Amino acid sequence: MTVTTDAGLSDTDIAPGVPDLDDVAGHWVGAEEIAHLPSLRNQQGQGHVNSDLTSASWLVAPPFTFGYHTGELRLDGRTPAAQRFLWKPWGVVREHRGDGLLLRTDTRMALSRDLLLWRIAVTNECPEARTVELSQDLYAMVAHTEVGYGWLYDVPWNNGNHHDFMALERIRATTGGRAAPYLLSPAPRRLRLGKPRIPGIQRDEDNGPMLLDDALPSHFSHDKEPEPRAGVAAAVRTLRVESGDGGLVLGIEEPTSLTPEGEAAFDAFALTPGMAISFDLRLDATGQTGTVLTHGNHPDSLQIGVQDGRLWLGITGERELSSADLPAGIWHRVNTHVEADQAVLMLDGEVIARTRHWSASRRWNSRVTDGLDSVLTVEDTDSPARAAYAFSGPPPVLTSTGAGGIATWTCRIEPGQSLTIEVACAYGSDADEVRAEARTAVEDFEATLRAGEDGWRQHWTNMFTPGNPDFSGHLPTFTTHDAGLAKTYYMGALQLLYMRNMRIRPGEPVFLTGGPRLGPTTTYFWDHCEWSRMYALLEPAGLRSWLLRVLAGPYKESFGIDARSGGPLGNAYSANDYALFRLIEHYVCITGDTAFLDTTAGGTTVLEHLERLGFGWRDKRTPATGGVLADFGEDPWQLLECIPDYTGVVASFNGAYAGSTHALAGLYRQRGRHEDADRTEGEARELANAVLDLYAGDGRWHIRRPEATDTIGHCLDFGLVAAALYRELDPRVRREMADFVESDLLVGGWMRALSPNDPAAATSDRPDHGAGGAFCAWPGVTAHGLARLGFRDRAVSLLRNLSSAASGGLWGQAMEIVTGADGQLRAQVAERGVSNRETIAGAAGAEAVISALFDVNPSFVGDRPPGSLPDAVTADGIGTLSGLRRPE
Repeated sequence: MTVTTDAGLSDTDIAPGVPDLDDVAGHWVGAEEIAHLPSLRNQQGQGHVNSDLTSASWLVAPPFTFGYHTGELRLDGRTPAAQRFLWKPWGVVREHRGDGLLLRTDTRMALSRDLLLWRIAVTNECPEARTVELSQDLYAMVAHTEVGYGWLYDVPWNNGNHHDFMALERIRATTGGRAAPYLLSPAPRRLRLGKPRIPGIQRDEDNGPMLLDDALPSHFSHDKEPEPRAGVAAAVRTLRVESGDGGLVLGIEEPTSLTPEGEAAFDAFALTPGMAISFDLRLDATGQTGTVLTHGNHPDSLQIGVQDGRLWLGITGERELSSADLPAGIWHRVNTHVEADQAVLMLDGEVIARTRHWSASRRWNSRVTDGLDSVLTVEDTDSPARAAYAFSGPPPVLTSTGAGGIATWTCRIEPGQSLTIEVACAYGSDADEVRAEARTAVEDFEATLRAGEDGWRQHWTNMFTPGNPDFSGHLPTFTTHDAGLAKTYYMGALQLLYMRNMRIRPGEPVFLTGGPRLGPTTTYFWDHCEWSRMYALLEPAGLRSWLLRVLAGPYKESFGIDARSGGPLGNAYSANDYALFRLIEHYVCITGDTAFLDTTAGGTTVLEHLERLGFGWRDKRTPATGGVLADFGEDPWQLLECIPDYTGVVASFNGAYAGSTHALAGLYRQRGRHEDADRTEGEARELANAVLDLYAGDGRWHIRRPEATDTIGHCLDFGLVAAALYRELDPRVRREMADFVESDLLVGGWMRALSPNDPAAATSDRPDHGAGGAFCAWPGVTAHGLARLGFRDRAVSLLRNLSSAASGGLWGQAMEIVTGADGQLRAQVAERGVSNRETIAGAAGAEAVISALFDVNPSFVGDRPPGSLPDAVTADGIGTLSGLRRPE
């Protein structure tokens, strides 16, 4: 590899640099080719489009959050499904062609505004005129809340605000003419009497598996008081669960005594249409409030309880309170009957409560204003949230229906002609202001759309412009003839811009980790380190501020922070020490801000934090696993979340510790602390040698636990060991590691995280960290490792093809390997389970262009002082990276 710094090539040698944003952003994708539908973002909020032509779900722009979806478009009484999608940063175009008509819609979250926009166009492709009726549901189930924005953030439901991932996804699945029922979860769950468990830990047993498809950890923010959860003082007898055909599913005859803090658990089963659950209930005291029965402990679980002595029924965001008071000391027969679309509660044979469809809400009120500029307004009775719909084009016939309304147009369209309708929905906390905002948006709808597109394009240009007004730094320009490498680099840059949020912390940019179904304010430490060079180049002031807030908190005990409240989120990650060390090292070495190391965060200097991180292996050593390397314990959720045996002593993060310890030695030497540097270099060598002893041959590594030693072939071991210990690995091991990647992991223009030949593969099909695919950062990490081992040509080949996996948009958390229509393996953004449509770590491919292909690897080790990057770097056969140096 030949890399020349501060050298340039002539215009005849290199293609132009920064491409037009349209050339980087998405392309048309057929519905049959895409699993995870496109998203919406506007630098202050996020959302998802659905399978129909207009509705959107998971809309959130803190402090505003939407429930359910915004409503579907019907043509002559039918709901057409979107047949193909076109994503751009400013919005999503959906299209349906059939029966001589072309329907094309454009859905947007207006840039940096609390405003949703729709343009609906119907083109008559028939030889004769057509009269069509279009009707658009207008829902705005919006709430205003200042709390509850964790990874599992609060969504408004008819019964309060809470996160119910599975239920909302079932509601989304009904869109596009798929009138599937949504009320009943298909998952088997245990029936319990007594105090309910906290929903959100979506598994029935404390030690049960946490699978991507049907389980989530309790990653809520800490700024919201949890709902009180208690049982009741009562007795239950003759508990029966019967299937729709009368078969007995569960039968418990003997009485069960209940206390407010007690629980009785029974066998698991799935709710099915026609099922009945019945029991005799006797309360020990009147006026009690608490839960009697729950099926599972998920937010959408069927529950029966009492409130002030009155029975209630809850399921999937609904809670119906009856007027029936239960006197104490008397046995009553309680029965609930569940169907696909409703649940009914009966007391002593009489119906006392019945759930309704989600759209028949009593929480939100709507009304239509009169006049030519008719507006539909919606108000939340539980919060100050307000919304307003306004229209341009043919005026609709408007009707209000509780939580929203319906707009209807009946129009004659001549052959070859089009009908265009434009809709705006503004939201906020002042009714007059949102009405005015919606009306202003539709007065010149084209200008409203154009302003958003122009704003995105200006942000894009500014990303690569020194001294720009948007960012405290800028990204280097990559100039190359290699279209594949250029696409990988610039798509990675767009991923950063798209995930930026400017409202969570006023005046400070926040780069969100994922979404849109999760985390509208969340930043993970590990994900941020996957683009740490780019972070320090693009937004050094923002990175500095973020690091100080993180270091002032309990970063050893959480995976990230709620950037809005500043509080910690989630469980500890074994990656935290490595991730934060790398972020600090790259920030200081790229910016030259060595004074940052002496800045105080949480009563401790950054340098002292850095030492805690770099030496984090010291207090993780145990005699049972050798006493030298870090033992990461028995909880797989602290490492890779899905491989049960990936615990104990693993090569990946031990290799990273060896690299961090080596870097600390370099920092000590820079500061004149030569004795500390010598001692630390000795510790780094000891660690490195112990990691090398874990090598199992053929590119695989040992996992050492007190009771056993296994081998595994995972890209994380490859990537972190190659990055940290490439100098220590002999040529044979380097070749075996690179060959293992090529033979076992690379596939379909993407890769697998875990070798499909490993025994663990059968129990780990997750498409992010298992054998089913790979997390969006792993190709970049792998390419960096290949280059470090001396195989830059393989790194180039891997990076060149990554854009083909993005499913018409950007890279998602989990990229799943599937068989295409042509019979060939390919990768797509996974949708199943809780995968994110976009994840900030997808920029790791662009990061690898910088680190692997141009050898921009700033470190405390070496003779180059911090902040001394060259302005330009040229790599033979690759191109030039220019604008690396910050302007004076």
